[in-house]
Amino acid sequence: MKKPPHSLEFLTIEKMVDLYCKAHHQNPRCPKCQEFLDYAFTKLKSCPFGNQKPACKNCSIHCYQKDRREEAKAIMRFAGPRMVFHHPLLAIFHLLHKMKKLKGLKFRS
Repeated sequence: MKKPPHSLEFLTIEKMVDLYCKAHHQNPRCPKCQEFLDYAFTKLKSCPFGNQKPACKNCSIHCYQKDRREEAKAIMRFAGPRMVFHHPLLAIFHLLHKMKKLKGLKFRS
């Protein structure tokens, strides 16, 4: 699936999935991880908050299915600390993004 041109969020989850997959599946990106990444991209693309989207952890709308949410948690729990060493700028962006407040956000039309 084609990613948007300037989506740091998608790039961050893509790098996290790659770190996780390489460590757990001995592959740069296996079909299962690619399927998860496609799912995550679909959810990012259809987020009702648009460009003002908060980090999923801070969002009032949990659009991931329960099993996918658990999969995302496992990937982020593993890859999050490693992002500082492999992709430091994305890690900093992600941490700052997680601090964003939901207050005042509006759904896109």
